[in-house]
Amino acid sequence: MHSLTRWLLSLLGCIACVVASYLWLDKPLSYFAHEHLQQFQIFSLFSGLPKIVGWFAIAGLVFSVVCILTKRPLSKIQSVALLCGLSLLISDEAENWLKYAFGRTWPETWIENNPSLIGDGIHGFNFFHGGRGYAAFPSGHMTAICAVMSALWMTYPRYRALYVACVALSALGQIGANYHFLGDVIAGVLLGWSVGWVSAAVWEAPKHPLVGAKEPATNRDHKNLG
Repeated sequence: MHSLTRWLLSLLGCIACVVASYLWLDKPLSYFAHEHLQQFQIFSLFSGLPKIVGWFAIAGLVFSVVCILTKRPLSKIQSVALLCGLSLLISDEAENWLKYAFGRTWPETWIENNPSLIGDGIHGFNFFHGGRGYAAFPSGHMTAICAVMSALWMTYPRYRALYVACVALSALGQIGANYHFLGDVIAGVLLGWSVGWVSAAVWEAPKHPLVGAKEPATNRDHKNLG
């Protein structure tokens, strides 16, 4: 199956899951988390995992850029660090535009007396509303960690179990601490995975400089080699 076809199927599946979650799961899960899970600090700790991963990705990006500016060749791990950092930055920009486009309210009231399900019984999308009180969809934390983990998934496949664990724990934290609805998490996973997947595909392109592809030898090169 072609990669684009797989992505389109994933997009359709994501849309179906988000709609189903909105209709039947988001509100019950949010009420359950508020009443039974939010009190446990472990969920807040899990929800902070994307921040930790993000700081490492940015640090790797800065270090790799310094190497490039000083004309030092990048090793594979440095190239992957650059890839992860760029994926994180791109996904953050995409996520912010989508948050503005969908304008979804939050499960809880966190900032500036934002309308919420728990505080006001409000649950829905307010397209192109803008403002931090209408920025729940998609989940920025899930977008960030999936952008990094999907890039690592493509470049260091032997550690895929670790990447899945990081994403699962982050999702559990977002839902358990009632920071996001399930639908927000699902959309964030797809967005982050998509950005990381595209970034890794570019990174693996045959003549991309990060791969260390060489230019075709010129006539002068042939003479020197001969």
